Amino acid sequence: MTTVYFVRHAQPNYENHDDLTRELTEKGLQDRMKIVEALREIPIHVVLSSPYKRAVDTVQPLADQRGLSVVTDADFRERKVGDGWLEDFTSFAKRQWADFDFALEHGESLRQVQARNAAALERALARYDGKTIVIGSHGTALSSLVEYYVPGFGYEGFDRIRNIMPWVVRFTFDGSNCIAVDEISL
Repeated sequence: MTTVYFVRHAQPNYENHDDLTRELTEKGLQDRMKIVEALREIPIHVVLSSPYKRAVDTVQPLADQRGLSVVTDADFRERKVGDGWLEDFTSFAKRQWADFDFALEHGESLRQVQARNAAALERALARYDGKTIVIGSHGTALSSLVEYYVPGFGYEGFDRIRNIMPWVVRFTFDGSNCIAVDEISL
């Protein structure tokens, strides 16, 4: 069995509109310690992450506590919306969840982000078979993976977790077969 704990980043500073460098707020920096506490008794073998600062910074204290490095994989990054900042994110998100192939110019569809994240996860499962993995992630990227393994999560599931930061989901695999997806209380 391989266990994967996906960790959606803690609260980011939305005043920074640059996806790559968006840092955590003071609350986010404090809340990431909830992950350390929630996974305290779990043996962790590897910590992976999206390369985005908010994702890395969320899982860094856990990695530090275990004497591990955070290994980044660009394919775990968040969905690229397009060029620029969206003022009406809710309408955009609803449209994307209603049409998995919808994307703005220079952006990604949910189908594309799901396929990219699923491929990265499959590589991690092959490389770390039988291990316990933590992966620093994002709301849309992680929601698209939940939808991949639990069809029907959809916009309603995404909207429910939209303001939950950090959010942890445990995926249990037998080989590449996902046998359970469970939310972890923080």
